[in-house]
Amino acid sequence: MSPEAADVVRLLTVNGATVAVAESLTGGLVAAEITSVPGASRVFRGSVTAYATELKHRLLGVDAGLLAARGAVDPQVAAQMATGVRKALGADWGVATTGVAGPDPQDGQAVGTVFVAVDGPSGAAKGSASGGKVEGLRLNGDRAEIRRESVRSVLALLLRELVGEQTRNERAQDTEQNGGF
Repeated sequence: MSPEAADVVRLLTVNGATVAVAESLTGGLVAAEITSVPGASRVFRGSVTAYATELKHRLLGVDAGLLAARGAVDPQVAAQMATGVRKALGADWGVATTGVAGPDPQDGQAVGTVFVAVDGPSGAAKGSASGGKVEGLRLNGDRAEIRRESVRSVLALLLRELVGEQTRNERAQDTEQNGGF
């Protein structure tokens, strides 16, 4: 159990929120990391491991034209995966991973090219065409190292978004308590 996963479960629990996971290159490792935390059943809705490109469209609603034009390793694909799993599984937050773990390049992308994404409630997360937050990574190492770092990175991104959401909510409550000032 990673510190990031424990913190994610804790913050989701405190906020009464849920998360769903869409994975490609990580093949279920993000879901496994979250569910390794005691109490995860209160916040974890489920996951979709859409390893095959056509499943990203069919199960997660990723635009087929985007997949045809850019392939599965793309920031917009990651964003749409996060949004799609959030909607499909009825979660407050959706996270996604897509990339190339190796040993060979894919869709014209080098080994170690990874995109992680988070989509949150009320458009809380900003930074991409779909209203989610996406980070592009250039990772080094072997297949296992790239996959492990992808898991850590998507959990860290979700954690930053959860902390930001909590801070925004606390400020809004303070403003309400002070008569709108």
